[in-house]
Amino acid sequence: VFLVTELMKGGELLDKILRQKFFSEREASAVLFTITKTVEYLHKNGVVHRDLKPSNILYVDESGNAESIRICDFGFAKQLRADNGLLMTPCYTANFVAPEVLKKQGYDTACDIWSLGVLLYTMLTGFTPFANGPEDTPEEILARIGSGKFSLSGGYWTSVSAEAKDLVSKMLHVDPHQRLTATQVLRHPWVTRRDQLPKFTLNRQDAPQKVKGAMAATYSALNRNISPVLEPVGRSTLAQRRGVKKITSTAL
Repeated sequence: VFLVTELMKGGELLDKILRQKFFSEREASAVLFTITKTVEYLHKNGVVHRDLKPSNILYVDESGNAESIRICDFGFAKQLRADNGLLMTPCYTANFVAPEVLKKQGYDTACDIWSLGVLLYTMLTGFTPFANGPEDTPEEILARIGSGKFSLSGGYWTSVSAEAKDLVSKMLHVDPHQRLTATQVLRHPWVTRRDQLPKFTLNRQDAPQKVKGAMAATYSALNRNISPVLEPVGRSTLAQRRGVKKITSTAL
């Protein structure tokens, strides 16, 4: 079997967007529409991506057109099969993980919408809602995510429309049952009335490396904290179960 995929020549979505000197809400809306339309297709087919982060959203070419955006890396993707439609295995990237995933509660397609909400927040302001900088510890970031607290006022938000803020708040709602679905995001006025959105350049933090640095530091610290400790094979749960089964069989 041969699997042929497109060659992604345009680089990562966030890299390209944060380096654009001129980026408007209208452009951000077009980007969100393309990504959410793809996510809606996945969700309608019972598939949850579970790791929608910037490095997994790429441009197929250098045009920068929203139509050239692709979602990749389905290594964590799962198909909903449980009777209640919920997933229980916590797979995530720190800055883009939903509260219900952190709490190891059942979660479904709503976790993907949370990740897209973080992406939209970052596109509009130039920084993430839960990581202030590279010096933030994983514990601090995860605590902020778990509380669902973030700011939509002052600073870089002064130039952002009320419709955009409304959409961000509804995509990042801490309660997954009150969070918008992909279909509802596509029906939101900020998306459907894209032609009426402001054309002027957003007042964003002009420090793309700081954003990437904050993310990289968090990933690195998180990986160090959760790295599994290797033990002898004989001490594994499976080996112990087999040992008990063998003893029981011998006794019989």
